[in-house]
Order: sequence, then structure tokens, then C-alpha cells
Amino acid sequence: MRGWQVFKHSFWIVINNLEVAFRISAVLYAVQALNQVLILMATPTGNVGETVVSPGMALMVLATAFLAIVASLWIAVAWHRFVLTGEIPEGALPKWQGGLVLAYLGRSVMIALLVSLAVVVAMIPIGIVMAAAPGTGLPLLMALVALAVYLFFRFGVLLPAGAIDRKMTLREAWAATSKEHGTIVVLSLIAVFFSVLVQLPAWLNPDPQSLINLVYSVVVGWFATMIGVSALTTLYGISVEGRDID
Repeated sequence: MRGWQVFKHSFWIVINNLEVAFRISAVLYAVQALNQVLILMATPTGNVGETVVSPGMALMVLATAFLAIVASLWIAVAWHRFVLTGEIPEGALPKWQGGLVLAYLGRSVMIALLVSLAVVVAMIPIGIVMAAAPGTGLPLLMALVALAVYLFFRFGVLLPAGAIDRKMTLREAWAATSKEHGTIVVLSLIAVFFSVLVQLPAWLNPDPQSLINLVYSVVVGWFATMIGVSALTTLYGISVEGRDID
């Protein structure tokens, strides 16, 4: 199945280029990890007197959350550019390209709004079916998530296009990925399956605020980030540039 090929190709892009992946993301992802640590520290434990987060801690969480968003966009742009153009950072950080990062944010928000609107519309018939047949709740919710991922992948080729400063509209992104419809359906199902699979250890941990959970989430989050960005890059390569992954 071509969807599985895309997933494998994306996985091996990261594994075969770990050194570059770390050079691009290590420092920036550390900012995201710091935000997760602060959120964990700020989460009330349930003990008396620990139900309110201090203003100082709240400010630190908000500040690092903002920096984490910038870092994630910076990583994505740099990784797209490495995979598509071979651009490798010369120092500890990839080159800062503010215009491309800002445009990436704008496109991400636009895609998120479109996907959210589609999900809200889809929830109406799904809600009716769930009310009539409660036992269908979990499968239908999973299908809804898969739909959101599918739409994100269809429109998401806008993102790597923007990272290499190529102009593309939503209509063009949809048209370009139309011939890979089946591929993206399979890829979406794979993405949902593995997302659930890798989260199981954290969900099954009786102490969700444990250090083990935090370390696991940080490590898994890094791989998920890099493979996810690679998947978008691969879809762009095969649907827009006509690259071969066989």
C-alpha cells in the first residue's frame, strides 16, 4: 500500500538523517521540553494549598508556550528545507527565516480553521448516530479523528511549499493531492493507529505526572514531530514535485 510506503519513507528519512535532525531540532525542541516540564510543575497535585498556580509560574508557562510554538514552526521550516533542498544548518541552530516562519504559522492556522469547520459539520450526523446507537461511539470518534488527519494531509502540502517559498493556494493543494486520495486515506489511518499506540504506555501509567511519563512524552513527541513533518514533506514531494519513493 502506497500509504504505508509514505509512512515508512518518512520514518526512514528521520532515522537515516539523525545527525541533521538533532542539529536542526535539539536546541529548539529543548524549549518545547522545558514548557512541558513547567506545565507539569504547575499542575496542582491535589494537596491542600496547591490548587492555585502562582502568577510567576503561570507567566513562565505562557512565555515558554509562546517560545515553544515559535520553536516548532522553526523546526518544521528547517526540516522541510533540508529534505527538499538539502539545506543543512551550519551551527547549533538552523538559519532563522522569519518571513517563512510567519507565513508557515498563517498557513497552519488557516488549515486548522478549515479542518475544524469540517469536523464540526461532520459531528452533526455522527452525534445523531451515536445517540441512536451508543455502542458506535468510539469507532465513530476514531473515524472523526481520521477525517481530520486526512483533511490536514490534503491541505497540508501548503506547508512544505511555503517552507521553500513556493506559492500555492488551498485549491492547488487539494488538486495536487487528489491523485493520492487513497494513499492519504491509508496514511491517515496509520497515523491515528500509531498515535494511539505510542500513547498507551503513558495512559496506562497510574501516575500521569511521573518523571517517567514526562521523559517518555518528550522522546515520543520528538519522533512524532519529525516523522509528521517528514510525512508532509513526502506527500509534497510525490504529489507536487512528482518524486518517487519506491
